[in-house]
Amino acid sequence: MIDISSKKPTKRKAKANGKIFLPSHIIKKIKENKVPKGDVLKSAEIAGLFALKNTPFVIPHCHPVKITKGALRISYGDNFIRVESEVEGIDRTGFEIEALHSVMVGLLTIYDMCKVFGYKMEIGEIKLIQKTGGKTNFRVSG
Repeated sequence: MIDISSKKPTKRKAKANGKIFLPSHIIKKIKENKVPKGDVLKSAEIAGLFALKNTPFVIPHCHPVKITKGALRISYGDNFIRVESEVEGIDRTGFEIEALHSVMVGLLTIYDMCKVFGYKMEIGEIKLIQKTGGKTNFRVSG
């Protein structure tokens, strides 16, 4: 891990999102809550929140950070489900990896719960969309 002891704690925020592309018949099963493993979206939300809180236990060089707010939002498109994560806190380093990790775990949870209907699913378009606080601010334009 790099030494962050000389950095000043600042308020920081990160947002990330990603998608899982799946056939419409699987989306229909999710919306109707007819997936054998249970409520897909609630499970994905809970798994994503666990992931953001436990990121330093999975990513070796990731510092534990003081998270003050974490949220996952899940929305539908015609052939995909989008997972968006927002993480805030006050610390010496940012929350980008926590946001990205929680999106990935949320998407993997959807995949795992829906594979009973087939494997024509694809996870993609995972990206950091905002980072504020610290030396660098970043936002995807558009």
